[in-house]
Formats: sequence, C-alpha cells, structure tokens
Amino acid sequence: MEAEHQYEIIEIGNPLLAAMAQPVKDFECASLADHIQAMFDLMEARGGVGIAAPQVGVSLQLMIIASKPNQRYPNAPFMEPLLMINPAIEWQSEEQILDWEGCLSVPGIRGRVNRSEAIAISYHCREGIQHKSHLEGFPARVFLHEYDHLVGKTFLDRVESASCLYSEKEYLRCISQVK
Repeated sequence: MEAEHQYEIIEIGNPLLAAMAQPVKDFECASLADHIQAMFDLMEARGGVGIAAPQVGVSLQLMIIASKPNQRYPNAPFMEPLLMINPAIEWQSEEQILDWEGCLSVPGIRGRVNRSEAIAISYHCREGIQHKSHLEGFPARVFLHEYDHLVGKTFLDRVESASCLYSEKEYLRCISQVK
C-alpha cells in the first residue's frame, strides 16, 4: 500500500528543484487530482500567482498559473487559475522585459529577471485535451517562471548578477516608494 503523500512547499537546495520533471502519461491516475488540489491549496495559502508540481515534491509536468493582485504582486492582472499538464513553449518573443520575481521555493528573496514579453504555448487540460494559447506580460512571466521548475531551474538561475537580488523586505520598501 502506497503511503499518503505529505504535501509542502519544498525550498531551494532540495534536489527535486534541480531535476527534470516527468511528463504525465496517465490522465486518469487517482493521485493526479490530489497533486493538483495540493498545488492549488498551497499556492493560495502562500499568496502565489503560480506553482509547479516539483515545488510540492512531485516530479511531474504540472503547473498552475493564477495571476491576481495580492500582497506579493500588487500590480498583477487578474486571470482565472489555469492548470497546464505537459506544457511546452512553442514560441517566445525576442523582446524581453526585466522585472521582479519571487518564488515560494526561494522564500525571502526577490530578483530582477529578463523574460520574453510574449509567448505561444501548448498544454493539456485535466481531461487530456491539447490546447494552445498566447500569453503576454505578467501571465507570460508567470508561465516561464513555473516552466523553469519543470526543467530543473529557479529564477536564481536567470538573474544576471547578485546585484539583481533583494531581500523581500527591501523589495517591498522599494516598490512602496515607486507608488
């Protein structure tokens, strides 16, 4: 009998965050629904705008993006949560935007990261049907951030230098002065 999975946000240094996630092959698997619900619950509880399965200790190509304004991202646009299974990047714009990112798996740190302004993606929904979509701006950034988790990277791998890193406290102080 398989032991029940204890879900928690794993943090930088855990080898699962540096590993390639495996594709989902069985969309009918009973544990898939549990993984998805745990991801959503932990993302909501921690004020995230996205989460990937490796962040909850599950090495599968699952991610949720759910942009919305909150304390961590006050200027984020609202979009309904979108579950993506086996996502792929089909195209990325050459235009990149340097902006702030944080991560539930890298608590207390923010970094400025260059990301493509627009992307075309494909993914499967919970029913296994393939979809294609185009994302721009912050939702594209969230997708690319979460996709990195599926290929063993964090935003720390994308910052140009240590000078692009701030503590959460300093980041919040800086953005409050911009308003």
